[in-house]
Amino acid sequence: MGLDSFWHWIILLIVVLVIFGTSKLSKIGPDLGNAVRGFKKAMQGDEDEDEAKRKTQEQLRADPPPADSTASKARDTSETK
Repeated sequence: MGLDSFWHWIILLIVVLVIFGTSKLSKIGPDLGNAVRGFKKAMQGDEDEDEAKRKTQEQLRADPPPADSTASKARDTSETK
């Protein structure tokens, strides 16, 4: 009974299903995908971190909203009354 036998693979599949169950086997795909994705991020980690820092610095450099807005005028008039 070699590895290329059809019945060998069927019996092996049944044994794996009995040992692990279908719930654990259905989680293998997403877990493997997350592991590969994490590995790719780790390989490119410095570039992603530098880009994230640059974006936060750009957000910090943004102009603040003008102080003379209509909301502040409405609030000022309600406080004076």
